[in-house]
Amino acid sequence: MVFWGKQMSAQDRRHFFLKKKGDFPKKSPVSIPKHFNIAQACLFSHAHAFPEAIALMDLSNRARIWTYSDIAAATEKLAAVMLQKGVVKGDRIGILLPQCAETMIAHFAAHLIGAVSLPLFVLFGADALKFRLADSGAKILITDCEQYSKICEIRDDLIDLQQVFLRDGRAEGGVDLWRSINLAYVLPEIEPTLAEDPAIMIYTSGTTGNPKGVLHAHRFLLGHLPCIELSFSNFPNAQDIGWTPADWAWIGGLMDMAIPCFYYRVPLVAKRFKRFTAEAAFELIQNAQVTRAFIPPTALKKMQQAIVPNNMPLVSISSGGEPLSPDLIRWGKTALGAEVNELYGQTECNLSVGSARSWSVALNGWIGKPFPGFDVKILDINGVAVLSGQVGQICVHRDTPSMFLKYWNKEKKTTEGFMGDYWLTGDLGVMDTQGYLRFVARDDDIITSSGYRIGPTEIEAVLANDTQVALAAVVAVPDKVRGHIIGAYVTLIGATDDKLEDRLISAVASKLSPHMAPKWVNILDEMPLTATGKIRRAALREKHVQENEPKQKDG
Repeated sequence: MVFWGKQMSAQDRRHFFLKKKGDFPKKSPVSIPKHFNIAQACLFSHAHAFPEAIALMDLSNRARIWTYSDIAAATEKLAAVMLQKGVVKGDRIGILLPQCAETMIAHFAAHLIGAVSLPLFVLFGADALKFRLADSGAKILITDCEQYSKICEIRDDLIDLQQVFLRDGRAEGGVDLWRSINLAYVLPEIEPTLAEDPAIMIYTSGTTGNPKGVLHAHRFLLGHLPCIELSFSNFPNAQDIGWTPADWAWIGGLMDMAIPCFYYRVPLVAKRFKRFTAEAAFELIQNAQVTRAFIPPTALKKMQQAIVPNNMPLVSISSGGEPLSPDLIRWGKTALGAEVNELYGQTECNLSVGSARSWSVALNGWIGKPFPGFDVKILDINGVAVLSGQVGQICVHRDTPSMFLKYWNKEKKTTEGFMGDYWLTGDLGVMDTQGYLRFVARDDDIITSSGYRIGPTEIEAVLANDTQVALAAVVAVPDKVRGHIIGAYVTLIGATDDKLEDRLISAVASKLSPHMAPKWVNILDEMPLTATGKIRRAALREKHVQENEPKQKDG
């Protein structure tokens, strides 16, 4: 009986997990093979057994249905192109694309030859891309003409970048991706990867310093399976079709939906809206007959405010990034006919806790319980487990396939992230006597807005680059729809001007990303600082709450 392998069906594993309703077992029959490759498990095993099965419904541009054999053939040829360009095991391959077939082909081609895929968000500006591409030392970038102008701005600073491929044609300095694929030689025999070999690196923003590259091994796909199988009731089955509005550059879109759909041979819809609307989401879900969806809380709240069409095909929805209200969960069941389950995870260790309502593992106001194979505890600052009901830091034991390998080029930061064998998530939480986990707050300055986890440092650097700004600080501000929005405080050199706020907000949107831009900028006479000169962001958050809390009436 092998949990991660093909010897047990998803249904058999669920029965093993849930010997009694209302609980998950603490341990699962884990047997990680010595050799494991994401591309082989998700693509080529199906291409050999079910070549004409639908893998991807690409609605991103010109609609096309891709079979497993279609994607496998393109993947093998792109892998051969990468080898011809000198890519070796461990090299990083940047992927700056929206949801489309080429995104998955690029990931699988990198994985097949032991390279590391590096997903990048298409809304990133030139500065955000420059840091990530330079820090990772990416050798190849696969993108499109729409994104290419940003790369041209920073190309001279990317000393390791040897080749840029464009999925939609050629431009000066760029190579036509599909022409290269069509002219590629047959892929030579390659060495199989170990389960422990690096496969994917996703950058996450921290509270201090630059963003950190979170490096994951091939095995980390296997750690996602308990959550996927339990949070999606009776998954997979022959009727299932999956979709997420979350960008595949983030771990939620990529690992909570896209790659698991390939693993389970569930057709995946590729379509992310430039501007999400409930009406467009409902139309897509109906037209594509989507049954399973990962939908961030902000998108769900927008859908809740719209008119729901009749006969929605949805069976279940998973969601994570911020707590879900009981009202939103009830609405999903009554209006959409879909079971809604909340998930918890981080880029460093994803899908560790959640609910499974069809199996009676759910409690209003609580995220859920640790999934099989995850040892989650609430610890105090000394690494001692707190009593049930007391607040402490949510910590996950390193002995799980989902745990990351390291922060790229940051060995000290990696070591500091663990207390003994437990990963310190930076989230505060409470666990009850039954093992249910409730999220309380962040223990640092990470901002969670519309499902994105955003570090303040990059934003503050852009703000401080303005000639009028002396100091800049970015904080999370509560918001009913988004969870939080970004607010900024600055102190000035000299007098202000009427265009300062708009100029600063526009600078962040263009240099980093629109989703990282503050909604407002307030001017302070003096910035609150620690004795060592660090900005006290907590004091600024408290200041905002005090200034904006409802005033009490006299009498």
